[in-house]
Amino acid sequence: MKSFLERRIKQQEEELSNLRSFLEAVDSLLAERSFRRVEIKQPDETRQRVMEAKPQVVTDNVPIMTADGIRIASLSVSPDSLQVAPELNVNLDPNSPPLRSFLVAKVLEPMQIKDKEAAGAGTLPPDDMLTYSVEQEEGRLKAIVIRNYGDDRRLLELKNAIRWTLRRMYEKTGSSGKANPST
Repeated sequence: MKSFLERRIKQQEEELSNLRSFLEAVDSLLAERSFRRVEIKQPDETRQRVMEAKPQVVTDNVPIMTADGIRIASLSVSPDSLQVAPELNVNLDPNSPPLRSFLVAKVLEPMQIKDKEAAGAGTLPPDDMLTYSVEQEEGRLKAIVIRNYGDDRRLLELKNAIRWTLRRMYEKTGSSGKANPST
């Protein structure tokens, strides 16, 4: 029994060592690809570039669905804002970890910080900085509003992050009633 336990401990330590080395490799790749040099341009040039980069198509009420086909929210996009509204019969906890620790802490805040730095450097007009609000009512998520999200790449990143977050929140908190399957 003792030799079995010693062997298992050794195997677990080797596996832990391998996992740590994989994590270091992933961390270095993320650090390498996350930091990019900022090109400083004249403010007039920058404003024109930002305006050209904004999507021209307005999409209203894009459904956010679970893997089972249950509609849990609607996402409305305009050239300068993005709004997410959960379905009335879906109860999502606004203090849920996927919302706070992922969407806000890992996606929205870094984008906002990047925009503040760009505005400070004069490469982005202060009026074009990303802002967001998470609205709640009686312990339920009411809406997420994101203004000045930027270009198409950022919009796609936000849509994917929001979709993932809301699906995880739905899995954790579920709904107070039966959600409407949408076609």
